[in-house]
Amino acid sequence: MTEQVLELLLALCGPGQDETVLRMLCESACRALDWRLKDGLTAEDCGGAYPLAAAWLAMDWLRGSQGMDGITALSAGDISIRREGGGDCGKLSEQAMEIMAPYLGGSEFVFRGVDG
Repeated sequence: MTEQVLELLLALCGPGQDETVLRMLCESACRALDWRLKDGLTAEDCGGAYPLAAAWLAMDWLRGSQGMDGITALSAGDISIRREGGGDCGKLSEQAMEIMAPYLGGSEFVFRGVDG
């Protein structure tokens, strides 16, 4: 599944990215999703949602690590970068979790009763 995720991530990133770094991000994104899958489900059970969600997670992590958050335009001639708002860091991760919601188990938060 990692290869399929890597292929999607390469398409999202475009040329010029270090494939070793992208592969590590893909493997980590797959592990993060695998850990949250409902008991008995595999990545293959999630159809196209899994590779897309994993690629979005990896892309979000990559953008965040490169300081690309909030960049809306980039030019090469006379170099200009336009950054607007607070950026979108985390939005792809949120969307990834939304499309995976039917396949994910409960969150890591557990509420337990307190004797009163």
